[in-house]
Amino acid sequence: MKTSDIFEKLWSQYKRKNPAVAEIHELFMQEGETIINDHIAFRTYDDKRINIDVIAKAFIDIGYEYKADYHFEQKHLYAKHFEHKTDKDAPKIFISELICSKFSDSLQKSVKALVDKIPKEMFTSPKLIWSGPLWNEPWFATYEKLRSESEYAAWLYVYGFCANHFTININHLNKYNTVEKVNSFLKEKGYTLNDSGGEIKGSPKELLEQSSIKSAIIPVKFKEGIYNIPGCYYEFARRYTDSNGDLYTGFIAKSADKIFESTDFYKKE
Repeated sequence: MKTSDIFEKLWSQYKRKNPAVAEIHELFMQEGETIINDHIAFRTYDDKRINIDVIAKAFIDIGYEYKADYHFEQKHLYAKHFEHKTDKDAPKIFISELICSKFSDSLQKSVKALVDKIPKEMFTSPKLIWSGPLWNEPWFATYEKLRSESEYAAWLYVYGFCANHFTININHLNKYNTVEKVNSFLKEKGYTLNDSGGEIKGSPKELLEQSSIKSAIIPVKFKEGIYNIPGCYYEFARRYTDSNGDLYTGFIAKSADKIFESTDFYKKE
């Protein structure tokens, strides 16, 4: 499968989980900006059948390679990021997994039961990364139970395998060439920013600044009926050069930790 086809499939699916994404993309285009994607993020559980390395295979097969890993002790997450070997404009890939052993027996059993329902052929299919929830239609009661231990686990239970977020590369913007300008523009247009840890995560000194909108609250069909819960979100990143003049391409764990909270449950005011 062509690299462009994979990203187009992921983008199309992603937009459906947050109507604001297409709106924001169009707003920047109307301002004359060129939208370049900095990175795409994915979530999974650490079950060896669907862990980071399994998800990464679809990207390894099209020329990506491992670059670095990250630990999130408080949220019990582990992550790796990947970059294309030759295409420097290709989006970076950030894949995280929930360390299930850090949670209750109940959560561990629930996750195992979900993975057990996935058709075996999907474990080796490149289509896994956009296959959504490969288990039965979710129960809202299960979503709530998982959420009591981990917002991440609950979100993944509902949405399964898909792009959690895309990221606009601020370095390629002209008019809105700082995170401050991007954030002000978004707030003027009525979007709510994730302010956990501040609206801007990171700093020029750390070589990376990030911000994101909160996930839109969207209707989702559960066994018990329709409930409104957070979907996906849009992120924005500005990168800086190091002392050697090289553009930083990694991630800052303490910033990413707060970005994860963009999908935390909240009631729309």
